[in-house]
Amino acid sequence: MINITTNIEGEDHIIIVEGDVDASSSIHLDEALTELANDDLVKFILVDGTQLNYISSAGLGVFMSYIDDFKSRDIKMVIYGLSEKVLNVFQILGLDQLMTIASDKKEAKEKLHEVQS
Repeated sequence: MINITTNIEGEDHIIIVEGDVDASSSIHLDEALTELANDDLVKFILVDGTQLNYISSAGLGVFMSYIDDFKSRDIKMVIYGLSEKVLNVFQILGLDQLMTIASDKKEAKEKLHEVQS
């Protein structure tokens, strides 16, 4: 089961992912990212993974599918708060080299806005 909530803090759009992202639930993550990607006002996205218990290759594929799209639209995204188990999955596939990952929200906000200056 997955629950995805989107909040706005200033100019940061935060996607809170709770539960498991697998083949059947990854569509909800895709829909949330698509909605933000299609909004011309969105430039900064934080993905809160503090309550993400599991991510499958399908879920990772969703994030991967937005890398080039976000670059072309000048949207910055930082994922934060991943458990050691989930972070390990990103690292095994080398996605930590393609995406910005932070340990907590404070670090994520710093990384999100340092690329801008």
